[in-house]
Amino acid sequence: MSHDHDHDHHDHSHDHDHAPVAHPPAQPDDVSPPSRHELMILAMRDLLIEKGTVSNDQLRRGFETLDSWQPSRGAQIVARAWTDPAYKARLLTDGNEAIGDFGINMGGAKLTVVENSATVQNVIVCTLCSCYPRAILGLPPDWYRSKSYRARVVIEPRKVIRELGLDIPDDVTIRVHDSLADLRYLVIPRRPETTEGWTEEQLAAIVTRDCMVGVANPRVAS
Repeated sequence: MSHDHDHDHHDHSHDHDHAPVAHPPAQPDDVSPPSRHELMILAMRDLLIEKGTVSNDQLRRGFETLDSWQPSRGAQIVARAWTDPAYKARLLTDGNEAIGDFGINMGGAKLTVVENSATVQNVIVCTLCSCYPRAILGLPPDWYRSKSYRARVVIEPRKVIRELGLDIPDDVTIRVHDSLADLRYLVIPRRPETTEGWTEEQLAAIVTRDCMVGVANPRVAS
């Protein structure tokens, strides 16, 4: 969902802008007991193992694959979108189909791609647990999974993003998109104006994980 601060649910909007982050641990690690949804996932895992549908070894190898995925996969997608208008149009229309060009499969989840502009900053959260496009961005950071971030960013996004290093102007709307079990989001950040003529490889190098979550904006070293 999306919210415009303004406010709509499962999508939230506020006004913001950003620069890539060197995150201070503004959001504490989540050390609270598992949520109901997390307990359901653990129970489902145990049931599948008990019924022989999957084995512990298969799960281990699956997690090893997940752990090997890096945000560079998403950065390559963003760099292609910045340099290829036709590809960006496909990405915004059908994210799952477009990322297939990079050999990425979202499984059963739908990928919705949103684009930042001079007047809108998109920010991603999962208020229920920590749903995240791991196939594109790798493992989520601790601050993304923390209950503090999940609860506060839909209410005071500008303040939360500022704590993470990005100060968004008041005339920029912040849209907070709430991920679900079968829905993931990817943010296409604004391309810095000074990158005209850069190759996709050079562009990908300035696209961080936080840019693709929306709590940072690409920066070019001066």
